[in-house]
Amino acid sequence: MTDSYVRVRGAREHNLRGIDVDIPRDALVAFTGVSGSGKSSLAFGTLYAEAQRRYFESVAPYARRLIHQVGAPKVEEISGLPPAVALEQRRSAPTSRSSVGTVTTLSNTLRMLFSRAGAYPPGSTGRLDSDAFSPNTPAGACPECHGLGTVHRVTEDSLVPDPSLSIRDGAVAAWPGAWQGKNLRDVLAALGHDVDRPWRDLPAADRHWILFTDEQPVVTVHPVREAGRIQRPYQGQYMSARRYVLHTFADSKSETLRKRVRPYLTAEPCPVCDGRRLRPEALAVTFEGRDIAAFAGLPLAALADVLRPTAARPGDDPAPTLARDLVARIEVLTELGLGYLSMDRPAPTLSAGELQRLRLATQLRSGLFGVVYVLDEPSAGLHPADTEALLTVLGRLKEAGNTLFVVEHDMDVVRRADWLVDIGPRAGEHGGRVLHSGPVAALAEAEHSATRRFLFAAEPPPARTPRTPTGTLTLHGVTLHNLRDLDAAFPLGVFTAVTGVSGSGKSTLVTRVLAEAVQDRLGAAPARPDTDEPGDDQDAGPAVRARLTATAGLDAVDRLVRVDQKPIGRTPRSNLATYTGLFDAVRKVFAATDEARARGYTAGRFSFNVPAGRCGTCQGEGFTAVELLFLPGTYAPCADCHGARYNPETLQITHRGRTVADVLGLTVDDATEFLADVPAAARSLHTLKDVGLGYLRLGQPATELSGGEAQRIKLAAELQRARRGHTLYLLDEPTTGLHPADTEVLLRQLHGLVDAGNTVVVVEHDMGVVAGADHVIDLGPGGGAAGGRIVATGTPAEVAAAPGSRTAPYLARYRARRDGS
Repeated sequence: MTDSYVRVRGAREHNLRGIDVDIPRDALVAFTGVSGSGKSSLAFGTLYAEAQRRYFESVAPYARRLIHQVGAPKVEEISGLPPAVALEQRRSAPTSRSSVGTVTTLSNTLRMLFSRAGAYPPGSTGRLDSDAFSPNTPAGACPECHGLGTVHRVTEDSLVPDPSLSIRDGAVAAWPGAWQGKNLRDVLAALGHDVDRPWRDLPAADRHWILFTDEQPVVTVHPVREAGRIQRPYQGQYMSARRYVLHTFADSKSETLRKRVRPYLTAEPCPVCDGRRLRPEALAVTFEGRDIAAFAGLPLAALADVLRPTAARPGDDPAPTLARDLVARIEVLTELGLGYLSMDRPAPTLSAGELQRLRLATQLRSGLFGVVYVLDEPSAGLHPADTEALLTVLGRLKEAGNTLFVVEHDMDVVRRADWLVDIGPRAGEHGGRVLHSGPVAALAEAEHSATRRFLFAAEPPPARTPRTPTGTLTLHGVTLHNLRDLDAAFPLGVFTAVTGVSGSGKSTLVTRVLAEAVQDRLGAAPARPDTDEPGDDQDAGPAVRARLTATAGLDAVDRLVRVDQKPIGRTPRSNLATYTGLFDAVRKVFAATDEARARGYTAGRFSFNVPAGRCGTCQGEGFTAVELLFLPGTYAPCADCHGARYNPETLQITHRGRTVADVLGLTVDDATEFLADVPAAARSLHTLKDVGLGYLRLGQPATELSGGEAQRIKLAAELQRARRGHTLYLLDEPTTGLHPADTEVLLRQLHGLVDAGNTVVVVEHDMGVVAGADHVIDLGPGGGAAGGRIVATGTPAEVAAAPGSRTAPYLARYRARRDGS
């Protein structure tokens, strides 16, 4: 390749308008533009997809057939394109058995170290295979907890939260509702138990039998019903509360039922392995005086310190060789600001940014060169201090002879790029054009670019005068994860930003401790726009709760809304329209057409979850799963309906010339006009536009949505509801995945909630958001054990001047740039 550019001609993927663009190799190239402008369609949908397709063309015919099912990107020609590796913000959540060690493959090397160089106890028959040190294999997993480290138990306190109640009044809260619960009560009465005495007054032996017996006696029940109804005796069988809860949690296919019984379970360390997940034989093997569970529980930075003496020993013996490899790989992770993580940290507890940096560190050690790395917002979820470390690592990847294509919204990262490709000017059909491709400084000449004013601070946002709080919510003695006996005060009636480096304890304080305290005070589950998708939180048992010594000010909050970045669904069947409820209105519109009424079609006919109306091949998903052997599986459009989801008869019904599949293909912006006379749909659509999601298609599968998009969909679902009383809104990094122009739109909504008399608390790294807050709480100073303390609190101006704060210099720099000083 004598030409040093990747040259794209006629790219038409998604909303790209037949664009031509030349991009240099061996450079850090930033792709910018508002959300939905087409930058990911160019970087991932075109460049990476074409590189992947070319790779498959060179391998076995069977693999080629599989990739043909997925299809080729819509582009006339791409020249000068090397092999590519994609590092995306993964949409799917990892399982509870996945950990930092498995994501980075560090656990493989550690297991090998124990297998080959560990100290075995006297009398051992031979060395254990490395699989025997994995809790995820039958050879290594503790037989009691099956490698999970915890067992689920029920106690009298968990099953009967209010012992002053009688059985008739619902003392055994864990029992099912409706007829099944009444049946169990009637069976107990038939067995001779007093169902009208307060629970606490019943004999201890009776209480224990009712809750924990394994017996299932059958008795004749003579039910007492309302007057006028026929009373027929029946044979009723008893089931203890423990048996019901454990059976439902372990075996029920209904996620609703599983969620209902989950609060009645307590999670306890496994009594056999003491939470260490492994068989006794594996735990008996030590290295440097520690078993493998102790090594996996150390922060990575501390683990490297323990291994360095072994790594420094000369020779090619297994121990020094494996220790050197572990230390070298951990040093990359520490450089990326992840030294506070332990190898046994469950992957579901990691942020999208942490997961992507773990994979980035793995790539850095791969030794590849001449490769294009396509990265999806590598700065997402990063404090500015961690972003500087990220840029250093990206620089090393480039120096190793690679090209970096980075889809990015962080202007500090964009300023450090060698080349900038700006797509726009707006989202959806109003985007898809290359506004600039060249050196970063030259973007100043692109008059239609939405990125320009943020990159060069041509029009800084006005300084906001902090609001006066209406009260204070205080938590005393907070202890959870790395928060240790912490006191925290949250002002009410204002906008509060909680800041700090990755791992400092921000999300723990806000989305766990504060949320739990308010939820306990309100006595009900929070108004949480969340998914009811089968599989959501399937592996999640009862969470470890925070310890608090005291609270104050909770009475001022009437309602809690917690909006997180969990997916709104895990398959293409879940989408924007179904989640927000606007699709119900759409289906009613189609059912009301003359043709639909003549055929007897009801609104259910237009649901792709109902057999009558959906495509039989893809079962209404519009896609079919494609397994790619040794690569991650993907989805391809259904060969019969071509992604429409419905059968031909359903698609014969039209409203104003469009089928129901056509409506699902509309963007929120276009649907707002098309459905303007449908009030139930119009309200949802306007709210989605208000949070900056006008570019999304109504039927866009949940699998294609970023965490930031999922969070804003949940926020929109909440905003369209009628609000009452003082509401506390908790958001975890709401600007993730947002262009600064989209952040402005979102902030208008959030500040509007505060102006309406509510309280908003956000965990945030965007200094623009922090500078515009009324109050800032900064945690740190570091991550993990080095964090968990409040190092600064006050107005943005006060925190910007606080000594010892890692956030202060970056906040001060933003304020100076904004104020022109």
